[in-house]
Amino acid sequence: MNATISSDADLERHGRAVAELLQVRGLSMVTAESCTGGWIAKVLTDIPGSSAWFECGVVAYSYEAKEALLGVHPQTLERTGAVSQETAIEMVSGALARYGASVAVAVTGVAGPSGGTPDKPVGTVWIGWKRRGGYAHAEVFHFDGDREAVRRQTVAAALDGVRRILTS
Repeated sequence: MNATISSDADLERHGRAVAELLQVRGLSMVTAESCTGGWIAKVLTDIPGSSAWFECGVVAYSYEAKEALLGVHPQTLERTGAVSQETAIEMVSGALARYGASVAVAVTGVAGPSGGTPDKPVGTVWIGWKRRGGYAHAEVFHFDGDREAVRRQTVAAALDGVRRILTS
């Protein structure tokens, strides 16, 4: 994806848009993050009053953490790897089930500079979203740039997706 790299101000705008929608609807949110290392949660909790609508953020890098904290099945990780549609869906579903929020977002990807493969090059990111009582869905993105650029674009896309599901 040849997207514009999001600035801190862009990320703040995305976060505030999500915060406003959550507040107006009386909903809460949880994040399940791998490649962003908690950056989505940081953007959201930088907003004063976020404790009213932000439940928690889980950073799960290892397979073991994804299994223990988010309920990702070991067979899924063995079969598809951490960077897959199946893993993103299990991460977002597990976060929603375990942490009691109304909406969840999960991200898993290859931010670089190493770790890419021919099937999953650096910049490949799966983002999953789910509302309580709804179906989980995930999209794959292919971001350009260095590690920070990939992570910034992931945060922006994740928050934009939350905004979309809250307005649909």
